[in-house]
Amino acid sequence: MSAGLRYAGRRIGQGLIVLWAAYTISFLVLYLLPGDAAALFAGGADQEAVDPELVARLRAELGLDRPLWEQYVTALGRALTGDFGTSTQTGRPAVALLAEALPSTLVLTGFAFVLSVIGGVGLAIAASLTRRSWLRNSLLSLPPIGVSVPVFWIGLLLLQAFSFQLRLFPAMGDGGFDSLVLPAVTIAIPSGAFVAQLLSRSLRSTLAQPYIEVVRAKGASEARVQLAHALRNATIPTLAMVGVLVGGLLSGAVVTETVFSRLGIGRLVVTAVNNRDVPVVQIVVVFAAVVFVVANLLVDLVSPLIDRRITLARTAFAAA
Repeated sequence: MSAGLRYAGRRIGQGLIVLWAAYTISFLVLYLLPGDAAALFAGGADQEAVDPELVARLRAELGLDRPLWEQYVTALGRALTGDFGTSTQTGRPAVALLAEALPSTLVLTGFAFVLSVIGGVGLAIAASLTRRSWLRNSLLSLPPIGVSVPVFWIGLLLLQAFSFQLRLFPAMGDGGFDSLVLPAVTIAIPSGAFVAQLLSRSLRSTLAQPYIEVVRAKGASEARVQLAHALRNATIPTLAMVGVLVGGLLSGAVVTETVFSRLGIGRLVVTAVNNRDVPVVQIVVVFAAVVFVVANLLVDLVSPLIDRRITLARTAFAAA
């Protein structure tokens, strides 16, 4: 077996461990939360009027009266076959609820991903190309601000400015492109700032390499030096963080869909956590973990195509 296949097999094995850990930890955390899913389903907000016999019957039907280990083993066995159970609040399969909520979230996070990459890469290149130190310092000061500002606060500011004051975009809902702009920008600002911070730092490091001086000595313009020679190598550290970027977009979607009252897995998981709807929370957590694992695996497979030194380093590590 080649070193590449052994490396891919090891990474897939590590990904499966991550999925199991995400499933197990989320199961235990939900079990430790205060409240009772059966009581919430039986009484809703009026917990004092709940019939104890009805709650006991619901607990038996949902399997909540069994020992914790038995609930866990049963749920894990079903999850391995793709059956995450039924929602304790709606009685519908958790897979169906995720399938209904997923398209809206994919559109939102996909648009936010494009905006964050364009904005982050554009800002890093603009800061690197400019010869005015005050302008470069001003541009480089923006990413730390964007990373540190909470997502919900960005969303509230955008709502106040572009919905309530200027009335350019709707404040809530998910009907049409107009309603997508503000939520996507809200998620894209911290993610784009993260990309700009990494890429600008990597560009400065790459531009200090000796081979860049050789390229400049041959008479290449500064734009050609940076865009044709430095940017490719400087992109590799940023590409390695795509998994973190995707995770940030998904977590941002949870907050943004709540702020802008959009349908999606963000609102789905918030409602499920409030009602202790374990099957729904579990499938959303596993889905997010799968996205994170697949994104990192794709980065690992693509990185050697950009820089041959990565392949050589992995081969040397496997042979050691």
